[in-house]
Amino acid sequence: PFLIGADVYRPAAIDQLKTLADENNIPFYSDDPKTPPLTIARAGIKAGNQNGSDIVIIDTAGRLHIDEQMMHELEEIKAELKPHQILLVVDAMTGQDAVNVAQSFREKLDFDGIVMTKLDGDARGGAALSVKAVTGKPIKLVSVGEKMDSLEPFHPDRMASRILGMGDILTLIERAQATVDEKKAREMEEKLRKAEFTFEDFLGQMEQMQQMGPINQLIKMIPGMGKLPKDIQVSDKDMARIKAIIQSMTSDERRNPNLINGSRRERIARGSGTDTHEVNQLLKQFNQTKKMLKQFGSMQGKMKMPKGGFGGGFPFFG
Repeated sequence: PFLIGADVYRPAAIDQLKTLADENNIPFYSDDPKTPPLTIARAGIKAGNQNGSDIVIIDTAGRLHIDEQMMHELEEIKAELKPHQILLVVDAMTGQDAVNVAQSFREKLDFDGIVMTKLDGDARGGAALSVKAVTGKPIKLVSVGEKMDSLEPFHPDRMASRILGMGDILTLIERAQATVDEKKAREMEEKLRKAEFTFEDFLGQMEQMQQMGPINQLIKMIPGMGKLPKDIQVSDKDMARIKAIIQSMTSDERRNPNLINGSRRERIARGSGTDTHEVNQLLKQFNQTKKMLKQFGSMQGKMKMPKGGFGGGFPFFG
């Protein structure tokens, strides 16, 4: 792929796209912001061809309201460069304005599909449904964050499930499959069955979970969890605090929490920026979880639970 920064109106738009390209090791072309967008796009495609790229993405200016000059520039780009696809990026948080912009774009320029951003907000996709109904164009991609791994294909049934507060377990599974090491998951499952896991195991599982995305997004994908009161929901701040406590332990303490006496608890609290009450609470919940899993494991044979009953996941306590 090859990226062309042709948004000469929004402050820092070209710099932001350049940063994105660098982070993902994608070739990038742009020019002075005073250069007309068509000139930048024309030169960018030439640079992309010289680079041997087979997909060129031209980022043009967007507006919350229709701008006649901008529309004329886009019409020129479309007429001369004849793009294979035109994707309209719509901000889900702008509500009716997003619908109005999409309708005007369809009338004046026409486009092939929609990219819906900021679906991690409270709008919950109302704009997505309206834009599809008004334009008749498919929503191809949605974004639930600012990083590349937050961009995902649009699935209407999953969106409906999220809007209804029923979670999105399929997307959660796909993220887990993309980030979880299967061999390590099997090893963790065996440890869970025998209640032999340690704080080091927990730390590794937390880091894998964080690779799947913000914890508040993951919780919303679990059916029923999104409806929990906010005061008992786990946040990324909670995860960071627990992680800091575990990282303030020595390797021996992580492997054998029974070593952690009063003075060690004070040292761990100071090192993690917490207090001894929080350290005590984590240790208590850790021990309770181990006891619970030991009882669960002893019942497994009697209940004839299917292999993989734990699914390689780690119980969260916090």
